[in-house]
Amino acid sequence: MKTLLELLQERFEQAALRAFPELQDFKADVAESEFSDYQCNSALKLSKGLKKSPQQIATSIIDQFDKTDLVDQLEVKGPGFINVTLSNPYLEKRLEAVEKDERLGVALPSYPQRMIVEYSGPNIAKEMHVGHLRSTIIGDALARLFRFLGHDVLALNHVGDWGTQFGMLITFIKKEHPNFLENSSNYSLTDLMHWYKSSKVRFDADSDFKKRAHLEVVALQRGDPTNKRVWEVICDVSRKGYQEIYDILDVHLTERGESFYNSFLPTIVEDLEKKGLLAISDGAKCVFVEAYKNREGTPQPLMVQKSDGGYNYDTTDMAAFWHRIHVEKATRIVIVTDAGQSLHFALVAAVAEMAGILDRSKVRFDHVPFGLVLGPDGKKFKTRSGETEKLIDLLNEGVQKAEAVLAEKKGELPPEERRELAQKIGIASVKYADLSNHRMSDYQFSYDKMLRFEGNTAAFILYSNVRAKSILRKSTFSIEAIEATPIEITHPSERKLSLHLLKFPDLLLSIAEELAPNRLTDYLYTLSDLFNAFFRDCRVLGSPEEKSRLKLTLLTSKTFEKGLSILGINPVEKM
Repeated sequence: MKTLLELLQERFEQAALRAFPELQDFKADVAESEFSDYQCNSALKLSKGLKKSPQQIATSIIDQFDKTDLVDQLEVKGPGFINVTLSNPYLEKRLEAVEKDERLGVALPSYPQRMIVEYSGPNIAKEMHVGHLRSTIIGDALARLFRFLGHDVLALNHVGDWGTQFGMLITFIKKEHPNFLENSSNYSLTDLMHWYKSSKVRFDADSDFKKRAHLEVVALQRGDPTNKRVWEVICDVSRKGYQEIYDILDVHLTERGESFYNSFLPTIVEDLEKKGLLAISDGAKCVFVEAYKNREGTPQPLMVQKSDGGYNYDTTDMAAFWHRIHVEKATRIVIVTDAGQSLHFALVAAVAEMAGILDRSKVRFDHVPFGLVLGPDGKKFKTRSGETEKLIDLLNEGVQKAEAVLAEKKGELPPEERRELAQKIGIASVKYADLSNHRMSDYQFSYDKMLRFEGNTAAFILYSNVRAKSILRKSTFSIEAIEATPIEITHPSERKLSLHLLKFPDLLLSIAEELAPNRLTDYLYTLSDLFNAFFRDCRVLGSPEEKSRLKLTLLTSKTFEKGLSILGINPVEKM
């Protein structure tokens, strides 16, 4: 099923070519409009080439436009805009088809892409903090979107599980906790975090400790059995801590940390050397990228091998590119990290192109950067003691505050039911609040704002869906009887809601291009407003149009729940 935009673009292109056969490779510019259902803006762009006024061109296109079954009215407005009003019979027919379609009118792609989405990415032996919130939630929403659109998606968790820090940690553990392996089940990620901080202090202050740490990491890299086992246990304890958070967030990832790519690193450097791309800078092997220069005008380097012969995350990310393209056969790679890593990934992608690893005509690469989470003071989110906020603490507090709000609003709920509802609403509110902000913007974290039952919040969207389902439950008609009834649009509020519902497929396709999940939250917020206006203006239960309006209500609920599921939010049955 073609989307509304695709149908209109096709009709406008056909009309323009009939009116002006000399046009070649013409693509109609059609978009939503606040003045009509849609608007075609092509006449202004064609004016210079056709040597005619935009109004003349727009009029000629309208004269050749096939309005059959689709358009009720076309009008030339302003300097040459064509305002489009779709016909109600067409909207009704399309609503019928969408309501019967479990994909809500979103067609499967002719050629599904093999997509790799990398997000979250905590460091082993360190607790996840509020900084991991955005990567995890934005990345998960994009992965869910791509899956729904019909693509083959591998969601990767590229964890930091290798490097000098493990030499520090192993040295500390051997000294302070010699029975670590025997008692490993007694330790938590919090313990590892404390040990890591202590080992870092010693590493910076004690030259002997620093030397031993370097020796221990070399022994680990060479496969020393004891060090490898300690490292494995550290990773296992860390995974257990991370999984608690992923379970709460309903996030599902395949871990493939830095260590996975170790065997590929020497080959990557050798290949760059064979291709004449390497230069020595202070003993390190680097690739200088002309397209990216520092303030002094010097090309930026990507260091792929340190002066001591070791590798770093530049090398690892190069190897990850190679593996994802040549082993995983990815046709699109999406990496979600904070904006501070934008230059790093620009350099990695540029060097991958220079080396022939990445061919952008065959593989699309997107780095998806995001801004900061700010505290009430407008500064980077921290605890009262000045520590970075632990993600698990932030989520648990969200649930506790949601329960307090529910206790105040819904005191009659049994405690167990209230706790269960608070868990869903609290986590939904944290997710939605993050996703409703444009990812490039910093945003101020506020439990009070995100837990409100009005405005662009999870609670408001969830409540709107609960209202829709409540109307359906109160009806004396079965779902089968409702679905068998044709939809008839008889009121302006019905029409506005209907048109918005039919824009859902185009919205999802545009988000897949722009990688901006906030557009889906905006859509759901508008859907809530339009549905509430429809419910206010159009009597449903007991009206002559009851079954038709129930069917519109049913489609609205289906759209709410599909949109929420893409955002990683579970609906609730009552509030």
